[in-house]
Amino acid sequence: MNHVIQRLDPQPQFILFTGDEVAGYTQDPNELRAQWRYWLDVEMRWVAERAIPIWHATSNHTTYDRMSEDIFAEALCHLPRNGAPGQEGLSYWLRLDDLLLVFVHTLCTDLGGEGYVETSWLREVLRQNKDAKHKIVVGHHPVFSVNGFSGAYGRDVGPECGPTFWDTLVEAGVLAYFCSHILAFDVQVHRGVLQVCTAGAGTGHRMPEGIEYLHCVQAALDDNGLRYQVLDTDGVAREGLSWPISLPPAENWRALPPGRHPAPSDILATAGRPIILRFSGTAATDGIGTEQTLLTAFDEGSRSKLWIGFRGAAQRLTVLMAPDKGRSPFYGLGPSVPAGRPFEFTIVIHPGMGPGGILVREGDESLWSSMSTTSPWGAERLRWPSTFGIGFAQQGKDDRPFRGWLNRCSLAVCGT
Repeated sequence: MNHVIQRLDPQPQFILFTGDEVAGYTQDPNELRAQWRYWLDVEMRWVAERAIPIWHATSNHTTYDRMSEDIFAEALCHLPRNGAPGQEGLSYWLRLDDLLLVFVHTLCTDLGGEGYVETSWLREVLRQNKDAKHKIVVGHHPVFSVNGFSGAYGRDVGPECGPTFWDTLVEAGVLAYFCSHILAFDVQVHRGVLQVCTAGAGTGHRMPEGIEYLHCVQAALDDNGLRYQVLDTDGVAREGLSWPISLPPAENWRALPPGRHPAPSDILATAGRPIILRFSGTAATDGIGTEQTLLTAFDEGSRSKLWIGFRGAAQRLTVLMAPDKGRSPFYGLGPSVPAGRPFEFTIVIHPGMGPGGILVREGDESLWSSMSTTSPWGAERLRWPSTFGIGFAQQGKDDRPFRGWLNRCSLAVCGT
């Protein structure tokens, strides 16, 4: 990955390293210092030679006890010492013109260790820098589980801290939280804030094998927002995103009335671009838990590739994708709709965002969130079928019909 980054033109203005520079987990301080010297003087010597700033987050392999916390601060003595009380050299922040970067310590020994993160200092730093146009927070542990690899403290920020931490990001208008720990690339959005997990640039393991890959992320940030591409060891862009998403103008939306229709030709011709669907209506009142179809997409004689509707007595919005014959489907879980209540959902099916690329929001003013899933793959596997069904599933009007009132179903292709 170093060779890929060295070939980038232009070179990065700075590098964010989200943890696990060294193997760590040794009780010998001299051995740990030797690991850091190798990483800094050999592996990353080119960064110093090119005078590219590199900013680090603490992690479970580098700050696993007080001794290792001290050596982290010692080895990376260039980092600012403006962190939370007792976390000098571990948490910190810096301001680069209109960009605020805040690095949090997601395994603070004084708070309990792995999975514990301080939020009061973070809230105050964000308040003091509320005029920053772009705010990015960097840590090691995800708040929301990645690829189904879940578990408080060991894999995610613990439940005592996670909700408050994310509330703090949302309330301050943070653009993104960059993290790692899970050996994967993954992006999700929750209440309008991106969680970008990027890890595994130099490890032999993947989470899971066969899907994830060694990578780095090349990103640009300007008045138009954040754009990134994920580069593998051959320098090939495997995934990418432009955020925020720009919705198409009203004249580009296509109404999909109830019934069976050929798939719109522009859908079939736009592989790789996000598809946006809007549904509005009134939920059923009978409280029966059977599946209710809003939209399905299929080829004749084969299982539906895409199904969107409500499931269970709570009428929970659900997206199922089954692109591979004989394999279990992707389940994306969204909000529930109370019986008899009106609803209005916009759903984005984004093939560039992996499993986090099924986004939903209620109404036009609410914030985007990724549907929850345990799948390590997403809409990148979906190839749009030839037939759409609106209001019922592929076997006809008696196949999982929608039992409420569907006021509107419309579709558009997103340009970004």
